[in-house]
Amino acid sequence: MKIKPAKLKTIKKLKNIIMSKLIPSRGYCLIQPLEAEEVSAGGVYLPDRVKDAPQKGKVLAIGEDKNIHHDFPTPVHECFIAKAPCKVGDTVIFKRFVDNRIKEEGKELLLVKFEDILAVYA
Repeated sequence: MKIKPAKLKTIKKLKNIIMSKLIPSRGYCLIQPLEAEEVSAGGVYLPDRVKDAPQKGKVLAIGEDKNIHHDFPTPVHECFIAKAPCKVGDTVIFKRFVDNRIKEEGKELLLVKFEDILAVYA
């Protein structure tokens, strides 16, 4: 059965609405990890226990910018603003061990701090 383009657009809109219900807190990004590779560079198939934790993912949502204050007493107006290093839809590389894993609608998602994002694919 073929899906008509109009229905396909509707399905994509519904998927975006469902994912937009989950909004990350200030200073966090919501990332869907990409699947680990099944085959090594040499062509050897990797069993599940040997595969590394995924470090790549697609950004689904971004929280607000985070205000960073100094530990020592400073006036209120002297703070830094940590902006998100990526945009929604970007593919990013993040630190290997992220503890903020959640399951939403059968999908495993990660909440990653802005400072844990190491690189963004151009």
